[in-house]
Amino acid sequence: MTIDPLRFGRLNERTLHLCVDMQNMFAEKTRWHTPWMKRVLPVVIALVERHPDRTIFTRFIPPGDSSEMSGSWRRYFERWKEMTRNEIDPKLLELVDPLRRFVPPASVLDKPFYSPFHRTRLAQTLHERNCDALIVSGAETDMCVLAAVLDAVDLGLRVVLPVDALCSSSDESHEALIALYRNRFSQQVETASAEAISANWA
Repeated sequence: MTIDPLRFGRLNERTLHLCVDMQNMFAEKTRWHTPWMKRVLPVVIALVERHPDRTIFTRFIPPGDSSEMSGSWRRYFERWKEMTRNEIDPKLLELVDPLRRFVPPASVLDKPFYSPFHRTRLAQTLHERNCDALIVSGAETDMCVLAAVLDAVDLGLRVVLPVDALCSSSDESHEALIALYRNRFSQQVETASAEAISANWA
């Protein structure tokens, strides 16, 4: 079977894989359950297996309680009090079990906000590793993945999205965001299957 090439050419050793928030708190039957995660997990695993040493997993870490946050984030965690760290089982913060076995050589980055670039060392890490392209997979297409993609675009990185390795709790929003990436960010964001990305990643 012939695999289509990527629009802007092959990916090389300067390409890293950012796998966003594939955690138990979204995989299990919590208030933040993302039903698609189970379906995309085998695709994500196959992508990680390609280059686990070039994979960075993110984990979304809520505050202990809403009083630790300011502005609209305080209101947000008042609304989702049952998902703060003081209320949940700490195991819910962990990566889903099939992905934990890749760490190391994969690394884990904890983040307090949607974007993994905000108040973390991610941008510095990518610079230190001479990264010029970023594959972004994980959850959710219309929340934390969106925040990661936009910040990566602003840094001038080539962003490649494996559409079958992204998930959301909203079909409508997922489809709308895939259309947005394809139609409005076509010079900075590429969409392809995970299989095509793996086949074009040296």
